[in-house]
Amino acid sequence: MHIHKARRALLFMPGDDRHKIEKGAAMDVDAVIMDLEDGVALNNKAAARQTTAAALREVDFGHTERLVRINPVIEGGVWRDDLNGIIEGHPDGCVIPKVENADQVKQAAEQLTRAERSYGWLDGSIRLWAIIETARGIINLKEIVESDPRLTALIFGAEDLAGDIGAIRTHDGWEVHYARSAVVLYAKAYGLAAIDTPFVDLSPDETHLIAETEQALSMGYTGKLAIHPKQVAPIQKVFTPTQEQIQRAKVLIDAHLAQQASGRGVFEFEGRMVDMPMIRAAESILARANAAGITL
Repeated sequence: MHIHKARRALLFMPGDDRHKIEKGAAMDVDAVIMDLEDGVALNNKAAARQTTAAALREVDFGHTERLVRINPVIEGGVWRDDLNGIIEGHPDGCVIPKVENADQVKQAAEQLTRAERSYGWLDGSIRLWAIIETARGIINLKEIVESDPRLTALIFGAEDLAGDIGAIRTHDGWEVHYARSAVVLYAKAYGLAAIDTPFVDLSPDETHLIAETEQALSMGYTGKLAIHPKQVAPIQKVFTPTQEQIQRAKVLIDAHLAQQASGRGVFEFEGRMVDMPMIRAAESILARANAAGITL
């Protein structure tokens, strides 16, 4: 399987378009999500499954993680057909939209377990990613994050959430701020990756995209959805520490170790008092750099 630890940008590509999937695979993006849900017309779902399964088998994704967004796990839905149709390609993970309770994750996990065993694959080799994009999803976050060991990440979906609660989307995003905060808090409390909502403005000016991505980083998110190839580079750049940040983090941690060896806890560094929260922040910078493949 093709696993890349960094999950900074996750690029959606329609599951029924082989050319676009190949384009995404060649971009060195951290993950490509081949979409069987909103990106595919109702009358083209079957063709999309075939195209996605073929791409999983035949396209060289390099280090890019290969994910598939299935349709919602609901009674009478087509999600089982989605999994049956693409499973032979052994994706790295499946993204479940509109997750509102633990049972949805468990149902998908059970079908994946049966498939893995029938193919002789390692149990748990196909991970699950849950998109939280409804009011019920937000209020049931605790049961969702505790649902199944396959769960790797929570993804926040602001647009669907706003529609669900009747909110009006704004640049400031205060209408979804509570939910956006809740998703990252629950993800981090349970050791999951936290992926921010996509930026839907496709204008050439990247200023707002960068600002929203920087805000996501400051909130603790580890990545962001991308809906156009041109968004990948700005997003991955924001989530990649600079050499200056890396060097400063290393110096700070070295100073902390030296102070610990001499029996001191809190100490002064470059005019500021340093304690463990600052050291953990420095360690987080180095962890993000390592995940991005930067030699430390």
